[in-house]
Amino acid sequence: MATPISLSISSLASKSQQMVRNERRMLAASDDGAMMKQIQSTHAPDGRVVDVKPILQVIDNVLRNIIPNIDHAMNGGTGHIDALDDRTNSSAVDGALDALAYIVHKICCEVSCKCSGGGDAHATTMGILNMLSSYSWDAKVVLTLAAFAVNFGEFWLIVQLCTSNSLAKSVALLKQLPDILEHSQTLKPHFDALNKLINAMIDVTKCIVEFTELPSEFISIDVPPLSTAMAHIPTATYWIIWSVVACAAQITGLVGMRHEFITSTSEAWELSSLAHKVSSIHEHLQSLLRLCYQRIDEKKLLEAFEDFKRTIETPQMDNLRILLKIFRKEETYYLLNPDNTKVLIDVLRRKHVLLLISDLDISHEEIRVLEALYKGERVSSELNYEILWLPIVERSTWNDDYEQKFLSLKSIMSWYTVNHPFAIEPAVIKYIMEVWGFVKKPIAVTLDPQGKVLCPNALNMMWIWGNSAFPFSSEKEESFWKAEAWTLELLVDRLEPNLSTWVSQQKVVCFYGGVQMEWIESFATATKGVAKALDIGIEMVYVGKNNARERVKKITGLIKEKKLSHAWEDGNVWFFWNRLEGMLYSKTQHGKAIENDVIKQEVMTLLAYDGSENGWAVFFTGSDEMVRANGDKVLSSMKSFEEWEKLAKQMGFIPALRKHLEGITDEHHCTRLILPGNSGGIPERVQCAECGRPMEMYFMYRCCVE
Repeated sequence: MATPISLSISSLASKSQQMVRNERRMLAASDDGAMMKQIQSTHAPDGRVVDVKPILQVIDNVLRNIIPNIDHAMNGGTGHIDALDDRTNSSAVDGALDALAYIVHKICCEVSCKCSGGGDAHATTMGILNMLSSYSWDAKVVLTLAAFAVNFGEFWLIVQLCTSNSLAKSVALLKQLPDILEHSQTLKPHFDALNKLINAMIDVTKCIVEFTELPSEFISIDVPPLSTAMAHIPTATYWIIWSVVACAAQITGLVGMRHEFITSTSEAWELSSLAHKVSSIHEHLQSLLRLCYQRIDEKKLLEAFEDFKRTIETPQMDNLRILLKIFRKEETYYLLNPDNTKVLIDVLRRKHVLLLISDLDISHEEIRVLEALYKGERVSSELNYEILWLPIVERSTWNDDYEQKFLSLKSIMSWYTVNHPFAIEPAVIKYIMEVWGFVKKPIAVTLDPQGKVLCPNALNMMWIWGNSAFPFSSEKEESFWKAEAWTLELLVDRLEPNLSTWVSQQKVVCFYGGVQMEWIESFATATKGVAKALDIGIEMVYVGKNNARERVKKITGLIKEKKLSHAWEDGNVWFFWNRLEGMLYSKTQHGKAIENDVIKQEVMTLLAYDGSENGWAVFFTGSDEMVRANGDKVLSSMKSFEEWEKLAKQMGFIPALRKHLEGITDEHHCTRLILPGNSGGIPERVQCAECGRPMEMYFMYRCCVE
């Protein structure tokens, strides 16, 4: 026959189970407007500030330490797992809880009492909300969770120690708690569901606290996404407190079950359903939190962008302040020497600095040409500048391969580099792309010793005039163009070492390109035949094609093997075409219209020739007498030499060829001009090299791997 005490305990267990089953009805209810009003009606904050972070840290320590011990016990383990590393600041917690111990105790009593009496979970939740009406939403959830941590912590201490501690054993006996290890398989679904719910509760609570800590100077509580999140926090608070009540009911339900252990799978189902709901709330709040951080980052980026813009546009005593702002605030302000040793950025103070800006696809040819200038002969002792490489990379796609590529490029550079691409301030990257126009093709921004920007891209003038363009200012570039004319020297520069000899010998010099070997062989043979018929000296040089390295390399080998003409090596071919592109960008940068600029016309014509798959040729006699044509026209002219041979003997080779070409009508042609898409460097209007009509603009995306 059962004693009155055992009947009473069994009755309590039955009531707590009934309380859990009642949750199903509330879980099915939606968070409609009526419930929201009911929750909001309990909220009457009086402005008191609660430092919830240290309290939440203690709660996290308690609950996160219990969970692995439960898992250990449910899986048949004996003894207990040592507590995790506790880094709680005791003095901070004491200060935070000094005036809150009573309210935490009061919540403990409320939850224990209502759960023991089989009270309604909704009514209990609303009662706690009313009890905490004067506190903020984040304080409500943290204080309620603190009360649960106290109750659950005390419960688990008894369970954990009852086999080894006589005091704990006596308390467990008085509470008539079941042996957890003995009933581990029966209890496992309950404690698994309990663990999931506790983890979800902690996650949502941390999320709510995180919203309250967002910097108000970068995000407004009255504007989405933060206003949206704040509208959801009362409901989230309600469900956290509800979850505490549900968990407490489960624990209370174990009281009095020492001998006659009864369980129901529906109770575990209720907790799992609740864990799913709380997890869904967490996912939603997390998505809003990510949007908030995104908005904050955007605001910070914009402010840092404007700050850098003001700094670089304001006259400075020296360049150091601008150079320092290139780096992230958390980074140490040092660079790497070519020998990979660290140096302070002060080494660049009051010097002319070229900011070499590129991605990790900068070519080795580009580095070699720039190194030749950097280490080469300076026209005067005052010509002194330093280079700093700023690699622009996409953080989201960074991996070990990119890391190795960065280190490899850095190792072949003979100038200063950043320690790592991530050291560059994101706002500066934004400025580099939006103001200086960096997209893909490398640029070099020149700063004078006071930090003034002399030119947004000095690479063009460096390719054209080398160190003689120092200090690489836009004014110097413009003055050079005013004194420049379209000559053989401008086109070829120092790429052909025999050029001066050929010119002095009054030879005809022909530069030609293309990648069709049949055309090349026919053209070279026919042209040498014409020169022999006219008894004139001619030198022919194959200059390849832009962005076709492997094909050009193969053709160069065949040309040399068959002794058709001279042919440049890889580096010279690359530099020739990049220098031509540099001329076009430089001219466009200075607003030169093609209609009244001979140099720009000729450069664009050669680039248009290169855009097709056909060949082309340009002939010079002396420095400035020239004629050029596409492959079909020039080859047909050479093959039909008898038609203009008499004229050639009267006028000379180039004037006669020019006159003959003018008489050839080409009704059907397709001219293409392909230029790298750097922002701000593309001419708005381009005329066809063949007929002079305006060309249509198309966008082309190309990936050429040879």
